[in-house]
Amino acid sequence: MGSEVRKLRLSTGIEVPCFIDGAAEARPLLLLHAWGESFECFDRLAPLLAGFRVYAPDLRGQGDADKPADGYTLAEQSADVAAVLESLEVPRAFVLGSSSGGYVAQALAAGHPERVAALVLVGAPLSLRGRPAFADEVEALVDPVSAAWVRESLTWFPLLHEVPAWFIDDRVDDGTRMPAHVWRAILAGLYEATPPTESGTIDAPTLILWGGRDHLLSLADEEELAARIAGSVLKVYPDAGHLVLWECPERVAADTVEFLHGLG
Repeated sequence: MGSEVRKLRLSTGIEVPCFIDGAAEARPLLLLHAWGESFECFDRLAPLLAGFRVYAPDLRGQGDADKPADGYTLAEQSADVAAVLESLEVPRAFVLGSSSGGYVAQALAAGHPERVAALVLVGAPLSLRGRPAFADEVEALVDPVSAAWVRESLTWFPLLHEVPAWFIDDRVDDGTRMPAHVWRAILAGLYEATPPTESGTIDAPTLILWGGRDHLLSLADEEELAARIAGSVLKVYPDAGHLVLWECPERVAADTVEFLHGLG
């Protein structure tokens, strides 16, 4: 039952790597990383997800995935994820998304409901509509994107718990592997999109995990997200910021496993 990284040629025209771990007969759990990251952001979470077959792809333009000139709208990103499951021959999976990866997960659940057995949204937004203040910095990026800029950009999301230095260094490496046009295109695709809970309906059982000291996403928005997904559960980590996955992987794993196992 060793882990592997498999190259997937998607029906959407790109090739992406996908980390796979866990018993082949276990229930599938797909992990979706945030903007500017890679599947390696789940290095501290994946080993704790006992009882699941974990799949974690690099999304278009990020990590070691292909980096085409276009294809970065939210709808196109969710189509890529549906194509990942198709390529893996996994008809339906539990889906966990971190930060903007949770926005992609919502788009998948709204646009491809047959693919999603349940959702776990970790520090995920209700809406990203509207150009953010830091978009000017992203627009000004040139290749190669500097490690210093990526490291500075991480301070946009303050950490309230100690995170291992190696993990931060790996996220900086993720950022420098992305060309400037990808940084811009993914961000624009996120903030120009109609929020998934407005463009469609999410019927999948959903667990929402939110850091109570998140300065990017408000409690009111998370409560509204929960209200729009019938039967969803909102759990607040009072002492965490926006990067819940980075700060609290053990808690995220425990709550995810409990929630998904509880679905039977």
